[in-house]
Amino acid sequence: MASPRMETFCCPNRDAATEFVVTFQPVLFGALSLGSAALSLLFAILQILPKRKGYRRLGQYPLPRPASSSRILFIISICDILGCTGVIVRSSVWLGLPNIVDHISVVNNTDVWPEVFCVGSAMWIQLFFSASFWWTFCYAVDVFLVVKTSAGISTIILYHMITWGLAVLLCVEGVAMLYYPSISDCEQGLQHAIPHYVTTYAPMLLVLIANPVFFNRTVSTVTSLLKGRQGIYTENERRLANEIKIRFFKIMLVFFICWVPNIINESLLFYLEMQIDISDNSLRNIRNTALITWFIMGILNPMQAFLNTLAFHGWTGFDIDFSLQQRRELVWDSVSTSAANMTSHNPVVGTTLLYQSHVQESQKNMMGNGQHHSDAISVLSEGSESSTVEIHISSELQDYEDVDADGESLENSVRH
Repeated sequence: MASPRMETFCCPNRDAATEFVVTFQPVLFGALSLGSAALSLLFAILQILPKRKGYRRLGQYPLPRPASSSRILFIISICDILGCTGVIVRSSVWLGLPNIVDHISVVNNTDVWPEVFCVGSAMWIQLFFSASFWWTFCYAVDVFLVVKTSAGISTIILYHMITWGLAVLLCVEGVAMLYYPSISDCEQGLQHAIPHYVTTYAPMLLVLIANPVFFNRTVSTVTSLLKGRQGIYTENERRLANEIKIRFFKIMLVFFICWVPNIINESLLFYLEMQIDISDNSLRNIRNTALITWFIMGILNPMQAFLNTLAFHGWTGFDIDFSLQQRRELVWDSVSTSAANMTSHNPVVGTTLLYQSHVQESQKNMMGNGQHHSDAISVLSEGSESSTVEIHISSELQDYEDVDADGESLENSVRH
């Protein structure tokens, strides 16, 4: 799991609270963590593999893949998978070689390899789960900016710089503060360990606090756009807005379930650290609660990999496409019938608003020609491969050939 207590455990002169939870039934805890991580890894990989069955297209024409948001969701899944892999490796080694844990002590401080493995595996897990937190925050910002501005240049490179830069910086800084002056002789005291815990939980708290705000603002903006598109708010638009709300709610629900136990457990352990004797009988309930949340963390933290894919994509099934030649063009599901209504009464085609400058140029050209355009917002259904919000700029049927040519050029650019 992704708890800074595992990194604190790598110090031979660890505090009493860390010693209490990490050494309580280590075999059972390792087996539960290993089983949870293995199942989560298996189903998460199964979810993101290409499927043999194609998905339905929105309306009559294929839509290119959105540039940033769907890619962010895929990166979050990859970070969760890599974090689960670290949990599997660490739990397997600790279960297969129980003596390696015993060597991490003040008495047996001559062997450095157990400490190196302990620190390396803990940093690996923290790095990728922290990166997952940052990417989740970037996803909330991205969908808000897309819906709010209805335009934009691709910021995926900027997201990479922010997420990986902050994840690496905070991870290295926190570990350096924790293992000062050396791994074999860590400096003791809460004041010394607090920077490490702050750098670990800062991105988690950011997602818990900021993402609901961004998601709520996004839903409000989508609702306003749906109402203002035709001046009415029909049952179809209401159902579409509810689908978006449910999708964002599931994303946050998974995050709360998987990571709120960490905050509860850490608060309890910090309270125990401040006590003179944590074995005092008056602290029995706190100790039991800390142990319960510790085991809950060991099970739920790795499960984020699979639960996130369910929140992002829904259950995609077992029908995996093992063919060597994969289709790179994704087809999309639609939960909105507004596009169907437009094709039946006034046929139009939609071009997906990508985060690329040439899309903005094509939009300017369309507006310069005096053509009427409207915003149609849709969200992918449970069976689709992404949950990102899409914005489609529609033109009249007489401009179809121009828009179709633009769509082909965009598709080719995505392929290359």
